[in-house]
Amino acid sequence: MRIVVTGKSGQVVTALIERGPAAGAEILPIGRPELDLADPENAFELLAALAPDVIVSAAAYTAVDKAESEAELAYAVNARGPEGIAAAAARLNVPVIHISTDYVFDGSKTSPWLEDDKVAPLGVYGASKLAGEAAVLASGARAVILRTAWVYAPFGANFARTMLRLAENRDEVGVVADQIGAPTSALDIADAILKVARNLADHKDDPKLEGIFHLGASGPDASWADFAEAVFSGLAERGGKRVHVKRIGTVDYPTPAQRPHYSRLSTEKLARVHAVTLPDWRDALSVILDRLVGPASMRRDD
Repeated sequence: MRIVVTGKSGQVVTALIERGPAAGAEILPIGRPELDLADPENAFELLAALAPDVIVSAAAYTAVDKAESEAELAYAVNARGPEGIAAAAARLNVPVIHISTDYVFDGSKTSPWLEDDKVAPLGVYGASKLAGEAAVLASGARAVILRTAWVYAPFGANFARTMLRLAENRDEVGVVADQIGAPTSALDIADAILKVARNLADHKDDPKLEGIFHLGASGPDASWADFAEAVFSGLAERGGKRVHVKRIGTVDYPTPAQRPHYSRLSTEKLARVHAVTLPDWRDALSVILDRLVGPASMRRDD
């Protein structure tokens, strides 16, 4: 199975490159300068030459705060880019999997978000991603939208790696405790994408496999403070220093873009239709800490 994925260095792209071979998939990343999502006019020629079985639209403008002052660029990359990719997929009669976000919701619920819940993005980033979803679904391609949230990995810029970096010089870190979600490993996201891609490739006449699905880790709800505490606890278990989390409110950490307060996504539909369920986020974090810090049994001094 040949999978072309947009982007060359993002967390999901990197994870797909790593996990693809074990799933029998050849991962072909494309990005700038060959493909510029802000101006995707040559997308069809590029994709046709690569002859993919499935296309994964993973590249995106993800600077949530900066998007508030760069709305035109955010919409170019997050809306027109996927539109061009999906239009090319439709012409090639190849399914497309588009990665989206919890930011299409306003975070006002207190129970996991369903795929058909009302969308109401709070800022430019979420609105631009929602526009990308609409463009992909309207393209005529066989399309799957995978909304995910709180992505982290053993590589790239992400919350878990930031906490480990801060732990090098701090004994206490203030972390927001009133935003709730589920930390989701890019490695697990990649495994899920590969399973969905295989389903789409093997069952070309099953429309139930298409549409919007939510993709997130299992396990209990977590705040960013909970996530940080789990990172620091794992660090200590592996022989590192103990760091205290000071639990703060969103109001104590103002940002240009407003964040959803509740971002947990219901993943029941993905489990039912594609037989995909991600591991508990605490177990997934342990796997990543093993790579970043070392296995607990190897790093303990006792």
